Amino acid sequence: MIIGHGDDLYRYQAVRFNFSSNIYSHADLSGVKKHLAACLDRIGSYPEPQPFTLETMLAGRHGIDPSCVMVTNGATEAIYLIARAFAHSFRTGERSRYVVCHPTFSEYEDALRVAGCIPARSGHVDDDEDKMIWLCNPNNPTGEVMPADAVRRRLCNRHHLHVIDRSYEDHTLSEQMTVAEGTTHDNLVQIHSMTKTYAIPGLRLGYITAAAPLIARIRSHQHPWAVNALAMAAGEYLLKEGTKAVNDLEAYLAETRRLREMLDSLDGINVDDTRTNFMLCRLTDGSAADLKTWLVEHHGILIRDASNFKGLDKHCFRIAAQAPEENDLLVTCVADYLQQQKK
Repeated sequence: MIIGHGDDLYRYQAVRFNFSSNIYSHADLSGVKKHLAACLDRIGSYPEPQPFTLETMLAGRHGIDPSCVMVTNGATEAIYLIARAFAHSFRTGERSRYVVCHPTFSEYEDALRVAGCIPARSGHVDDDEDKMIWLCNPNNPTGEVMPADAVRRRLCNRHHLHVIDRSYEDHTLSEQMTVAEGTTHDNLVQIHSMTKTYAIPGLRLGYITAAAPLIARIRSHQHPWAVNALAMAAGEYLLKEGTKAVNDLEAYLAETRRLREMLDSLDGINVDDTRTNFMLCRLTDGSAADLKTWLVEHHGILIRDASNFKGLDKHCFRIAAQAPEENDLLVTCVADYLQQQKK
């Protein structure tokens, strides 16, 4: 298990503004809370061993067969199940080799390590070595998005099984391959996160889409009752209501751009461009850990120290845009910190 995830709110007592998680903290959860309160009797019975009802609803949403959908206990369970299911190559039967495109979510390599997979010999994605290629799209923590046409070109390489984590797909306006198209490829597995889409991280709810034979292989590694009754109830309700965490994505991403520009204009910090609601920032001097501690202690603001992402260093941190007034406060406080560091 990896220690040091982005949202380590549980470690702190005085956080008022949480920029560390990529979840939008102002989502209206009143409807799903009311629904769950009415569903509490479900905890007295076992849930469906396989969340067939929710899988059927998701299949209908995407226009695919239910055999192409598998609901999981969050996207994280999906990651570990896929690594385990394909620990041996789905073509050669040998121990699987892999490439993970860094910097990215740390769980991919941890899951592959636990499953006994081996890093690819070359480390390149375009050669003919049989391997799994793992891609986060949009990518955490950089906010980059690989265009749909580029994804299609990669799928033309029949030597590789591609695993694409689309957890942040509902937080970008960039063009993406449809889920239905994805299930027509026999070398593509896609991960989705209702946690991110509906801002319900405490319930742990994700799903996998792929061609039916791939889903069957992955499902054989999942234990019964992996998804609890209340998570299923929430998922069914949210799909019926259709209320996502961000009601106006265009306005939210415009606010994200405004926040990025304000931070990038500060002397002592550089901020990468982003296609989603979070961004990667780099201090020109000092450590993200020190900035994080200072912001929590002085202003109750929590950011994500990104130094533990492979390929990044102690200067890197990640934030997700929140409400405009909170974003303004963050910029003011970071500017104050940078000014104090110069003294």
